[in-house]
Amino acid sequence: MSRHTVWHWARRGIGIAFLAFVVVLIVRYARNVDWDDVWRSVRALPASVLVQAAALAAVSHLLYSCFDLFGRRYTGHGIRPRTVMKIGFISYAFNLNMGSTVGGVGMRLRLYSHHGVRPVDVAKILTLSMVTNWLGDMALAGSFFTFAPLELPPHWKLDSDGLTLLGIGLLATVLVYLALCIWSPRRSWTIRGHEIELPPHRMAFLQVGISAANWATIAAVIWTLLQGRVEYSAVLSVLLLAAMAGLIVRVPAGLGVLEAVFLALLSHRVPEGQLLAALLAYRAIYYIAPLGVAALLYLATEARHRRLRAA
Repeated sequence: MSRHTVWHWARRGIGIAFLAFVVVLIVRYARNVDWDDVWRSVRALPASVLVQAAALAAVSHLLYSCFDLFGRRYTGHGIRPRTVMKIGFISYAFNLNMGSTVGGVGMRLRLYSHHGVRPVDVAKILTLSMVTNWLGDMALAGSFFTFAPLELPPHWKLDSDGLTLLGIGLLATVLVYLALCIWSPRRSWTIRGHEIELPPHRMAFLQVGISAANWATIAAVIWTLLQGRVEYSAVLSVLLLAAMAGLIVRVPAGLGVLEAVFLALLSHRVPEGQLLAALLAYRAIYYIAPLGVAALLYLATEARHRRLRAA
């Protein structure tokens, strides 16, 4: 109990400190940004670039909606794959914009309950989806940070050795997970009354592959909006770092965190106005537009469920 309490407060302290650091970065950059230049850069984005970015965003959301198919196999529920993917898409869009409590948990509980899935199985589906998401992030981040560390700004005192060590740790975590799924004779554990079962090794490799493809596609959306002003590998590395920062700072939609990390690491290579313009367009294309589609799908699903209940 004592160790749990210490860890709880230590984690909260780290989160608060990091949030304060992000706020300082945001305020620092916001005061020095030429916002007129930002809006000019937004309006200057070619329509063809926006269309390409939207297509890549659609591919990414399609990939993420496949994550719940792992939960279908894991729990053995009989919902049609197309319906499962629709639930995954709606939950992801709400999760991106409103946080995991509303999207990841609330939406899944509501939508899966329409099909008779037990809450304990919904929890397993959610957990497996989260694990899948971060396996891809760690696999890509571990590979890039270890073998092709990001070129940090000249004024930073931190060198690439810290990123390399982080990359080694992330890669090791993914490899341990895969090794357990392949060779562990024990397939399940009970932790705090919840049974955790290792997935088959083929599913584990698919988790890593599909999630990595999703993160690579998200980075491609931002890289497309930046119109090649910085190499793709740098955009992907910064995105993966920003995702980890957003995990520490529990802010819905990662508001400000993504921008702060990109500005801190790429503003010496891309003019701030053009960088912020690309990130604003990214938020509109990847966050807000899918939320509108997901909201319509959710309302249609609820209306259909009410009709079925009435019948």
